[in-house]
Amino acid sequence: MGFDRRFTAIALGWALLLAAGVAALVAGWERGGGAATLVVAALAAAGGLAGLLRHAARTNRALADLVEALRRGDASTRMPRAGGSSFAALADALNGAMRDLDRTRSRDAGEIRFLEGLIDDMPVALLVIEGGRIRLANRAARTLLGTAAAGDIDRLAAIGAPFAAILSGEPGGGEPIPLDLPAGTQRAIVRASDLTRGGVPVRAVLVEPIQHALDRAETGAQTAMVRVLTHEILNSLTPIVSLAGTAAVLLGEDPVELADARLAVGTLARRAESTRRFIDNYREVARPLVARRRRFAARAFADELARLFAVEWVEHRLACEIERDLTIDADPDLLAQALINLLRNAGQASDMPGRRHVRLRIADGEGGVAIEVEDEGPGIAEALRGDVLLPFFTTKAEGSGIGLHLARQVAVAHGGRIEIASGAAGGALIRLAGLTAR
Repeated sequence: MGFDRRFTAIALGWALLLAAGVAALVAGWERGGGAATLVVAALAAAGGLAGLLRHAARTNRALADLVEALRRGDASTRMPRAGGSSFAALADALNGAMRDLDRTRSRDAGEIRFLEGLIDDMPVALLVIEGGRIRLANRAARTLLGTAAAGDIDRLAAIGAPFAAILSGEPGGGEPIPLDLPAGTQRAIVRASDLTRGGVPVRAVLVEPIQHALDRAETGAQTAMVRVLTHEILNSLTPIVSLAGTAAVLLGEDPVELADARLAVGTLARRAESTRRFIDNYREVARPLVARRRRFAARAFADELARLFAVEWVEHRLACEIERDLTIDADPDLLAQALINLLRNAGQASDMPGRRHVRLRIADGEGGVAIEVEDEGPGIAEALRGDVLLPFFTTKAEGSGIGLHLARQVAVAHGGRIEIASGAAGGALIRLAGLTAR
């Protein structure tokens, strides 16, 4: 780094004045010069020294001012380059660095404003807990909880014990919990993450109300249920009404045709019994399932299912692909009931010469255990893959429409889901996914 020429020239001038003053003072003292001469020489030396020190200190002051501005967060300050107060190269380097810092800070400030706006417009409520204090970090949180909820954790305790427990440090598992809000009780999914900011622990809590979505889903399910029930009940009542009318006509004839009347009444009784069984099935399907989990070996579980399948489907071949030493954490009775229905469906679908092959596969993956049942039948058309999960919806002449719906209920009771796809041979592939393995 080179010295600024102006700075050097001025510094040299003050140094020469200092040297001349000192030389004159020494010479006057040795020769016994007059008091006036000595005073002038001393003043010249003092002036040169003061000027030199002041000139050198100007760079230090400029640097100190620059550092102080940085300490205050001001990146717009510049170090003076002209006037002999600094080194030019040093000033250029520092000022260039300050300009880069200013641009970076402006860009970062714009990014922060964008992220703050994004968070504020996010439809999920965000709460930030730091030092026992709660901050409602976006508009959704203020709308959901009200601005009065900000502050101490104890203020939110009235919303519900599960919610207060999550705020106090318990993990938020993403399960729906009730929130007693001023607008009424709502169910919401609450998730929590523990972070640090500047070495200080911070807890971020996301609250996603799902009551509206649940209400819409419930309304949709009720509409679908009514549609299916109406269809099935009308299908059962139509022949009953017709047979009752026929029996009434036959019994009103003279002479009475007892044989024909007996046949009509017998058929009427069978149809009425079928309708009763349908209603019993509906009542069974409407009952919510509760999974009573325990750990069990997947291989032994599959072997039992294979034995049951072999008794019912003698001519079929069931291939079992089970991950070695896999243990499942689930309700074995509910799971077995679902898979018995799925295997029966697969057996019926592939009951054709040369295609009587069914595959049962149980394996662990990133999302949990997946159980697949695949057949070599005609498959399930993509347009029907939503309808076949509805209770009592069936494409088979003798089907009940309960098996797939029950399998779906069992999957949901375990926190999983049911998926329908096409198998390698073009048949149906039903997958129970997201179950728990250990």
